[in-house]
Amino acid sequence: MTEQSPAIELKGISKAFGPVQANKDISIRVMPGTIHGIIGENGAGKSTLMSILYGFYKADSGEIFINGKKTEIPDSQAAISAGIGMVFQHFKLVENFTVLENVILGVEDGFLLKPSLNKARKELRQLAEEYELNVDPDAVIENIGVGMQQRVEILKALYRRADILILDEPTGVLTPSEADQLFRILGRLREEGKTIILITHKLREIMDITDTVSVMRRGEMTATVKTAETNPSHLAELMVGRKVLLQVDKAPAQPGEIILDVKNLNVTDEQGVHRVKDVSFNIRAGEILGIAGVAGNGQSELLEVLGGYCVATGDIFMNGEPIDLTGDKSDGQSRRERGIAHVPEDRHREGLILNFSAWENTAFGYHKDGKYQKNGVLMDNAAIVQDTAEKMERFDVRPPNPMLAAKNFSGGNQQKIVVAREIERNPDLLLIGQPTRGVDIGAIEFIHKQIIALRDQGKAILLVSVELDEIMSLSDRIAVMFDGKIMGERLPDETNTQELGLLMAGVQGETA
Repeated sequence: MTEQSPAIELKGISKAFGPVQANKDISIRVMPGTIHGIIGENGAGKSTLMSILYGFYKADSGEIFINGKKTEIPDSQAAISAGIGMVFQHFKLVENFTVLENVILGVEDGFLLKPSLNKARKELRQLAEEYELNVDPDAVIENIGVGMQQRVEILKALYRRADILILDEPTGVLTPSEADQLFRILGRLREEGKTIILITHKLREIMDITDTVSVMRRGEMTATVKTAETNPSHLAELMVGRKVLLQVDKAPAQPGEIILDVKNLNVTDEQGVHRVKDVSFNIRAGEILGIAGVAGNGQSELLEVLGGYCVATGDIFMNGEPIDLTGDKSDGQSRRERGIAHVPEDRHREGLILNFSAWENTAFGYHKDGKYQKNGVLMDNAAIVQDTAEKMERFDVRPPNPMLAAKNFSGGNQQKIVVAREIERNPDLLLIGQPTRGVDIGAIEFIHKQIIALRDQGKAILLVSVELDEIMSLSDRIAVMFDGKIMGERLPDETNTQELGLLMAGVQGETA
């Protein structure tokens, strides 16, 4: 019996960007009909390797074999022709096009679109039935959620006859229920003989869904193991090169005076939708209040009001003094002056200007700080660069280069830049949304430690996260939001994920 050829085999792949060696002599075999995980810290070279396989980059050296045959992949069209599809972490969809229009984009059958659309509609119906990928073909992308958008990306690949599917951090923008549905879809694809490469930093996902896992560290492949023969602690150590604390280590909170007091807060958005409904809570010095809930249930609007992004009705008191929710002093600058720091949920849209350097991003919102000024008038750029270099060292930002544009850092290091900027202002209250979204295990451990250290300094922290494990391990108290309301409050050691999940679904009382 002849040995089955790998669906994908990479031999001796190397790729450098200037002095940075992103991939160094990497070899990997992925067997057909399996889900193969690739894990590693941010900047380990995972996405670069997959971008070479998909034709976005050309390797400096090395060979690619598809189903045992040496294959040149100079561009993504060649990858698609070889049966490879890729779903990127940040989706490649035209937002004002329909699902159907996005699916056929680039593979139209001719100048007349109607035949292509009719063909795609028929095939999408078949794919939806076969793989549980139900999506309204006439829906406009900007009007559907991220979970549905991801299905569209998978449908695009399958429509192009992909037998090999690469997914880059596919659950980074999904709720737990959407992630579960995605994994059911991937399981169905595997049953149908598709080969899947899953790039993720979430060890639980690796353990739940993959057959084999490869570990990358600093551009090199350090290990490939059968998933059934390893465990999260071992994988974390292979990723980081040291033992990693997977559980948050913290002493009991020592709550002090009330720092933030919110009473009967209501938010209505520009479309007239009531997003936050009569919400009341408080946070004391030296404690973390976690807000749990499925995305879209008012948590984002709550952070925006507290951060000065939008107006509201109700009352908010900071250190006993009222905060203006409707007037000229309702903005981010006035919040910072009141001792509120804010790590926003979306670092790309709200936390950073990606084309600007790290040192410029470090100064955003704090450029009037006295230590950043020359003669109280001009910005002292040299002082900001020096301050950024020191922050980068303390927060282990890689590479530690203040002059590098924010877009050239990995997601985890971008997050560290934002966290360092806000935490180092010594705020009385830290608002932090999705602190470890798209962040690797080593950076997660580091960011969690910084949050706990701030709490232990007597600061108040409002934590919003869709990761229940994160909420459970970091919070001293947990409030659950559903449909803009707070459904209940629990202590972490007196509840569990099942009870919180019911509250997140709007189930109250004895049932929850």
